[in-house]
Amino acid sequence: MSYTFFLLLLSLVHSTFSSLAPTDRAALQSIRDSLTDMPGSAFFSSWDFTVPDPCSSFSGLTCSSRGRVTGLTLGPNLSGSLSPSISILTHLTQLILYPGSVTGPLPPRFDSLPLLRVISLTRNRLTGPIPVSFSSLSNLHTLDLSYNQLSGSLPPFLTTLPRLKVLVLASNHFSNNLKPVSSPLFHLDLKMNQISGQLPPAFPTTLRYLSLSGNSMQGTINAMEPLTELIYIDLSMNQFTGAIPSSLFSPTISTMFLQRNNFTSIATSNATSLLPEGSIVDLSHNSISGELTPALVGAEALFLNNNRLTGDIPEEYVKSLINGTTKQLFLQHNYFTRFPWNSGLQLPDSVSLCLSYNCMETDPVVGLSTCPIEVAPLLSRPASQCSRFYNHSSTG
Repeated sequence: MSYTFFLLLLSLVHSTFSSLAPTDRAALQSIRDSLTDMPGSAFFSSWDFTVPDPCSSFSGLTCSSRGRVTGLTLGPNLSGSLSPSISILTHLTQLILYPGSVTGPLPPRFDSLPLLRVISLTRNRLTGPIPVSFSSLSNLHTLDLSYNQLSGSLPPFLTTLPRLKVLVLASNHFSNNLKPVSSPLFHLDLKMNQISGQLPPAFPTTLRYLSLSGNSMQGTINAMEPLTELIYIDLSMNQFTGAIPSSLFSPTISTMFLQRNNFTSIATSNATSLLPEGSIVDLSHNSISGELTPALVGAEALFLNNNRLTGDIPEEYVKSLINGTTKQLFLQHNYFTRFPWNSGLQLPDSVSLCLSYNCMETDPVVGLSTCPIEVAPLLSRPASQCSRFYNHSSTG
């Protein structure tokens, strides 16, 4: 066999294994017809259907050796809608739509895409519900539909998909309750929706990131108890009540946002804090009463302002400020009676401390307090408020 003939044969073999399957070519043509480059975008400039091998020339396209589309990445800065022909790409494992102005519903027939592992369609203007066909995506690892205008009840089948690890539906219009979660999730983000009801009875122990902020959820958060892998939790701006469970104050959680709820207490002992160095804890704007536990010492930023805390501030907090471990300590708008400050001590320049509007007869840190600009410059509560509060507490 001559060398020239060998090169020709090799070229034919390569063409056979890299040329796009006719069904996938037709699907891509339909997808192209339903989308448009916005001004300044040139994503589709490489989508020339007269070329023999789109797999090697189309931007955003990945193909198998048999010419089947396995990965489709669209955008950014596209408008139009998502063609139902996406369901024809039956070998698709990854579908990504970058931010743009794509509108309309999600394609309905995802049950024809059993190999899908990643769906990311973020920051567009997609509307309508999540199709029931998503329930058949048994290989799905990541689903991110955040920052769209999707609506309807939160589908219960999403949190039962057997291989789903990342679920992000933030900033949409989903409603109804969060149903039991059996998927092995490590990232769950449902913030800024219209979800109501209570937390499910349990979360997967694999969970590391949980955000339910800005919904209308209520009840207690005792379901948080067994989450030993949790690193980040944001339940802020809901209507949760009761005690904050002791399990949350652990060496794993570095970020805890529970502000603007109706929590009434912190269920922790007076043991030494287990919070990791550099952690952020925001429990502000609740109804937390009682004395301040030392279990929160060690947070780099601690916000307990606008609660109903009483008594002396433990000395451990002063030590944490002095040694620079705590850089922000906001305790304003409570009913504290004493801050154990020695006039010979000096706060590091990096520290922000606010004790405004408490029940301290004298202010031992005049000149040291660095409250946020929005805090009214009131050094202490009127004595009448303090006496009325403490009298009520002692008789209530």
